[in-house]
Amino acid sequence: MSILFRIALILSLAIGSGSLALAQDAPDTPAPAAAPVTVDQLNSQLEQLRQSVADTDKLGDAALQDLRVRSQALQQQADQLVASLSPQSDALKAKLDVLGPAPDKGQPAEPPEVANQRRQLSKDKADLDAQVKQAKTVSLESAQLFGQISALRRQLFEARLSQRTSSPLSLAFWSSLSRNAPDDRAGLAELGRDTWTAVSKAWQPGNRTPFFICLIAAAALFSVGRRALEHALLRLTTDRMPAGHLRRSALALFITLGTTLTFGFAAYLLYLALDWNGTLGEEIGGLAASLVIFAWIAAYIAGLGRALLSAGRPSWRVPALSDDLARRLRPFPPLLAWCALLLALAERVTVQVSASLSATVAVNGLLALLVTGLIAAALMRMGRARRALLAAGTAPGKRPLWVGLLVAAAFAGVITVFLSLVTGYIAFAFFEAKAMLRGGVIVGSVYLLMHLLNDVFETVFSPDSRSGLRLQESFGVSPVRLEQTAVVLSGVSRAFLLLLAIPLLLAPYGAGPEELLARGGQLFAVRSIGTLPIVPGNIFKALVVLVAGVAVMRIVKRWLSQRLLPKTALEPGMQMSIVTLLGYVCGVLVFVLVLATLKVDLQSITWVASALSVGIGFGLQAIVQNFISGLILLAERPVKVGDWVSLPGAGVEGDIKRINVRATEIQQGDRSTVIVPNSQLITQNVRNVTQAGALGRVQIRLPMPLSTEAGKARKVLLGVMGEHPSTLETPKPSVQLDTVDGGSLIFVCTAYVGSPREVAAVKSDLLFDMLDKLAAAQLPMSTPQDMVLRRPAPEPRTGVDVQAAPPGPVPPAT
Repeated sequence: MSILFRIALILSLAIGSGSLALAQDAPDTPAPAAAPVTVDQLNSQLEQLRQSVADTDKLGDAALQDLRVRSQALQQQADQLVASLSPQSDALKAKLDVLGPAPDKGQPAEPPEVANQRRQLSKDKADLDAQVKQAKTVSLESAQLFGQISALRRQLFEARLSQRTSSPLSLAFWSSLSRNAPDDRAGLAELGRDTWTAVSKAWQPGNRTPFFICLIAAAALFSVGRRALEHALLRLTTDRMPAGHLRRSALALFITLGTTLTFGFAAYLLYLALDWNGTLGEEIGGLAASLVIFAWIAAYIAGLGRALLSAGRPSWRVPALSDDLARRLRPFPPLLAWCALLLALAERVTVQVSASLSATVAVNGLLALLVTGLIAAALMRMGRARRALLAAGTAPGKRPLWVGLLVAAAFAGVITVFLSLVTGYIAFAFFEAKAMLRGGVIVGSVYLLMHLLNDVFETVFSPDSRSGLRLQESFGVSPVRLEQTAVVLSGVSRAFLLLLAIPLLLAPYGAGPEELLARGGQLFAVRSIGTLPIVPGNIFKALVVLVAGVAVMRIVKRWLSQRLLPKTALEPGMQMSIVTLLGYVCGVLVFVLVLATLKVDLQSITWVASALSVGIGFGLQAIVQNFISGLILLAERPVKVGDWVSLPGAGVEGDIKRINVRATEIQQGDRSTVIVPNSQLITQNVRNVTQAGALGRVQIRLPMPLSTEAGKARKVLLGVMGEHPSTLETPKPSVQLDTVDGGSLIFVCTAYVGSPREVAAVKSDLLFDMLDKLAAAQLPMSTPQDMVLRRPAPEPRTGVDVQAAPPGPVPPAT
């Protein structure tokens, strides 16, 4: 419990610190209005935005970003107004429907108060409809304005990327840098003095105690906090999780989170030590707060790299990497994390000191060279590790296609950045370096989450796991269904992660979180097919209703078939028919509930019904006929589960095992199953042997010689049939002398058993016993008469000495 308590304490402090840091660095975005505004106010705001966007020459990236946020907020306000006015319009329409239409000419006049009320309601509804229409227009124009502003930002960003400066290999580049160096040094010196002044205030007597406490806590987290947290998480996973892939994926996730939380929280403690009472001021404090956020990002990069490589513990490694390659790549995650922090610091500092264009270009070029150099070194080490395996005689593992594409993209990116730096396109090189760094983080995160979700689903729905056994016991789910569920859920989650990752990887012109969230929100926007609305939220709710409804239906059917119905006097066939009919009814109810959750109006799917009616009239006629026949079989029950039926026309005879929606399963005597359409059981002649509880009749014909004592034989045969345990006393067994045929007496032995299914086995037993008893009583059975054909010898030919002729073969007797 102490380990869990420490983990919970550290996580709660870290989450709280992260939220505070994000709150301090969050941009000033307009909060959504508490109540919907009026249409006139929305039109006024829209006109102001249009005037601001019209002056594009004076707009920078910051101004365009502010206009984007304002246009998005205006669209949200317009949508809120539409949402608030629509129910009022529906209520007025309902009142008008209650009043009904105005009477025509020639009809009795209605009371004046009713006419005035209808007139007022019609006027109010017309005003509301006009406001709703105007609000929808404002929402549409705000969305168009949002797209226009995004296009302007894209053009501005592309213009910056396409700007070309002097090449770092030229003298003009360094000359411009040296000319502006004094001003840049002065700006940096002023920032340094302001920072030192702000930091010195943290050493004042009122701030020393929290300064030392936060500093010691940060040092403790830097030194032992990560190891203690990872050790606690390791003990938690080994004690609570089953051995397998899930434990490995969970450890990788915990290592990533542990590194992020410890180093990020330590950076926030350092920030608190310096700015406990707001001593850093607005400018330096804002810079420090933004660096705390970037410290969290850098810590996440380092933790993700450590978790994926796991150079010290190969058994924890998620990707299929060799130990040599993991050791070679081990220093790169922390180096890239420091580069990410340095990138953010350089961007903020250059803006803070108003650095010259040459200094900004030089810093961006140096940072792009640093990041690209690290990526190039990592690629070179990968190649060396691969060549080392080949030299040792070990074939390297086959790379997946996506890994090869990523490596090729990294090579292309490195070459592009180097060429851009040499030719003077430093802004593009800087953007490309940041994009490669961001892409690596996104790919690593998605890879880890995909493996984690796949392992979670495989573990939870494994037929041998504790959860899988509980699902089988509680809901009667077969092991095959559990495995299929795991595969489907894993595939859906991976596809969802991929859909989220692709916009992040392909985000143009450095799109910020707001725009990415807006793009992601478009996936959940309302769509329509004709008049049928497609709402993603309703689809999710419908899936929940479908899964819950099917689960409840299975539970009820299982309870009926295993608990309630077996305790009644109903026969098994009737019990199965009741369960099947209940399944059909519950299925229809679940389907209706799903349609209601989707808010599907029957008028919206009339064209679907029309198309289906045409299909039913041609291709689905037989299916519908069999379906109706199945319902008739379950209702009238001319045949039921357990009956022994015979279809002379189809040559099928056996026991009915199951009556499905479309066909009936009949098991024949050789244990094979015949699928018979339900319509054949309704329209054709069917012999139901067991419907009225018919008995099975065993009949044996025995030929015996004419010299047989008939009475003695009759007594022996009756004794054999009476001694068998399966033969019935009523009707009694009988032995009849049927006829005399071919010198033999034909005895017909008849006995009855409880079921026609027992006839074959009882008949075999009786024959064995009869032959033994007849032989013991010296009553032989008749043998068939043999027919002997003799061929006469050929006559000798004239003039030939028969005695001198060689003897020919004697023809065999037949």
